[in-house]
Amino acid sequence: MSMLEAAHEHDIELEGKDDSISSGACEGSLACSTCHVIVMDVDYYNKLEDPTDEENDMLDLAFGLTETSRLGCQVIASPELDGVRLAIPAATRNFAVDGFVPKPH
Repeated sequence: MSMLEAAHEHDIELEGKDDSISSGACEGSLACSTCHVIVMDVDYYNKLEDPTDEENDMLDLAFGLTETSRLGCQVIASPELDGVRLAIPAATRNFAVDGFVPKPH
């Protein structure tokens, strides 16, 4: 389960303070940065698989990018991540227009 899926399952929005934007607007298809999270501990960040080029491209568009930023849809729960703490940025950029339908991947 990804952090985005876990957040949705527990009614936690990852959109920061702008409530008009839904986290995971692209449904995890790597077409937006609305599920941007910041891994608070570099040791946990280093346990994650390296981001793909597609994830890095979307992170380049994220508000408040840090050295430990990731997309919540790409952070997959595992025993090694037990205890990880994530921060939600203060805002989100969403370049998808009304009616946007993500392409399946």
